[in-house]
Amino acid sequence: PSSLRRVEVAGAMQAAFEITARYCSKEMEAYGECVSLNPSTWQKDCEQLKTTVGQCTSSHPVIQRIRAECAEPFMAFEQCLRQNQSSVMNCADHVNRFLACAEKVKAPNPGETAIGL
Repeated sequence: PSSLRRVEVAGAMQAAFEITARYCSKEMEAYGECVSLNPSTWQKDCEQLKTTVGQCTSSHPVIQRIRAECAEPFMAFEQCLRQNQSSVMNCADHVNRFLACAEKVKAPNPGETAIGL
């Protein structure tokens, strides 16, 4: 059962990564390339590109909508992580609930913003 939980959490983390990659692929690719080209100094050399990925995830309309519509399951996941720092596998159900919510979120209609949803 513990190996199954590891797979669930790893799969959930991969899904979260894919959500970011889906909407910020150009930024993620540039950051990933920088990291691979600078194996010993990537933390310093790629900091600006990491910031760019963060800016994309903060400003993309679909990701903003996910944050608005899935805030409750995400906060529950974060709280679970804080309470289970030595055993994050205990949070697989929490992250799966957040990802299930995120997968249901649709892009805003043209002209619609995530603010005020």
